[in-house]
Amino acid sequence: MKEHLKNFTLLTVSTLIMAVGIYFFKFANNFTFGGITGFAVLVAKFTPLSASDFSFIANMLLLIIGLFVLGKKFAAQTAYSSILLSVTLSGLERIYPMSHPLTNEPLLELIFAIVLPAIGSAILFNSGASRGGTDVIAILKKYTSVDIGKGLLASDILFTIAGFFVFDIKTGLYSLLGLTMRSTLIDSLIESLNRSKYFHVVCSEPEPICEFIKNDLKRGATIVLAQGAFTGDDKYIILTVLSPNEAIKLRNFIKAHTTGAFLLISNT
Repeated sequence: MKEHLKNFTLLTVSTLIMAVGIYFFKFANNFTFGGITGFAVLVAKFTPLSASDFSFIANMLLLIIGLFVLGKKFAAQTAYSSILLSVTLSGLERIYPMSHPLTNEPLLELIFAIVLPAIGSAILFNSGASRGGTDVIAILKKYTSVDIGKGLLASDILFTIAGFFVFDIKTGLYSLLGLTMRSTLIDSLIESLNRSKYFHVVCSEPEPICEFIKNDLKRGATIVLAQGAFTGDDKYIILTVLSPNEAIKLRNFIKAHTTGAFLLISNT
């Protein structure tokens, strides 16, 4: 139950973050990067449909495809995110209609149009879902070796190029910059969400360190017998993987209670 509640909260919060970035910063500036929402900006220019309404229709069609290709669990999570995103965008459009950008600083607004949806997308991808639209293509990373950033880039680049012709060179250049930065940022954020600290601890007495890892941190460890190249003395190498917060605790414990231990800490 707690796990379901946690997933539901993550899906909701990440989707709302994305909605704020898309509506207030992306739609208002006619930025065309970013899959369906980018294409929606183009459609809204030539049809009576608003960008929010078109996003809703397109997402529902692509969700049907996702249901058959990616399975029921994925479709359920993505359906919730897609519907919540579309409804939130439509609601913001009626509660706070925008006829012009919030500021006269397009570069500043581009940053928020990139960062907020990227944070939301990274959280969704990390939980095995997406916000729908062309992100359905990116989630195929589960079945292929294609990077998420490359998947998004391939599906979004046509919409971004169209911005040069539909709006103006300035808007097109901002959109192209946004597309490139967004793809890279999502991959980086996903890595940071899953990053842990990998410890190699070379020492003469592994017992106190291992006891701290097992009893205080509630983690496991592996002890490898080794030999010092210079002294020829027997040594032990303790291998363990911890969260960043746990890594700080172990590092402080070793410094305070162990003499002569040698630490190697890397990201994994």
